Amino acid sequence: MEQVLYHPEHGYYSSGGCTIGRKGDYFTNVSVGPLFGQLMVAQFAEIWEEVGKINDFVIVEQGAHDGQFARDVLQSAQSRAPEFFEALDYRIIESFPILRERQSQMLEPFRNKVEWRNSLQPFVGVHFSNELLDALPVRLISGGVEKLVDLQGDKFLFIERPLSSTEFNQAALDWVDSVAANLQRGYVITIDYGHSGNEFQGSVQVRAQHRHLDSPFEQIGHADITMQVDWTSITRRAEANGLRVAGFTDQHHFLTGIISTWPDLLHARSSAALQTLLHPEMLGRAFQVLALAKNVHRDGQRLGGLKFGRNLCAALEITR
Repeated sequence: MEQVLYHPEHGYYSSGGCTIGRKGDYFTNVSVGPLFGQLMVAQFAEIWEEVGKINDFVIVEQGAHDGQFARDVLQSAQSRAPEFFEALDYRIIESFPILRERQSQMLEPFRNKVEWRNSLQPFVGVHFSNELLDALPVRLISGGVEKLVDLQGDKFLFIERPLSSTEFNQAALDWVDSVAANLQRGYVITIDYGHSGNEFQGSVQVRAQHRHLDSPFEQIGHADITMQVDWTSITRRAEANGLRVAGFTDQHHFLTGIISTWPDLLHARSSAALQTLLHPEMLGRAFQVLALAKNVHRDGQRLGGLKFGRNLCAALEITR
């Protein structure tokens, strides 16, 4: 999975072969249009207010793809929240040259606002990711054995060995460690698809041109390989690193919380996009939102999008 997705020359993501949207391999929040970025700006701006309207407030994005989300955020902030825009620095974590180039072209109007880094560095603000964790390499473990990839002749195949002690999603847990170490004050907001507690049953998904393929050995380097996120292990690792779970819910309730706080964000042209983002049979229930906090306190209050309500408090039991 690591080689297929991230090999410097042939990787699905790293080579620039990944295509998102109706004409691509899969559909995500950013594909809907600028509304998603506009809604997130409202949440980011409130976080900025909470940390004291500081200068050099940093939005860190990982998994920025072509930079479209960053552009939507910066355009919206510039027009709707100019004071926030002036205080904002946008930082993209990207180590692959072809993706940096695409992002740079997309973000040319905001070249003074955006910087690129190869890895996380200390910051105050918010770390944001959308469908990042599901694309981190995992191990295939079931019934006390692990599947590994072997090559016989010119064909890939699975072989099995007794299970060793490393976690199946060690790459994701290492990511939590890194974010926690570098976030000095603020929030982590990560959006992805997965399950928590006893609901989690990890299975690899392989997608190309909006079709699910039967094997990760089909269309190697030209298909996406993902695994559902195990939210339980992510939150436990976060708490072990000093992060506090500020909220956990599905995307429908998260975005509804933002809209209830800032209803003026919506206009007539956004109805179709909003339905795609919120509808339970579209993206509203497919994705979950986890918010983690560090060195911020609100005495029981909730940020706009984090108004999850008592009926969703049970979701926080994933950390118990």
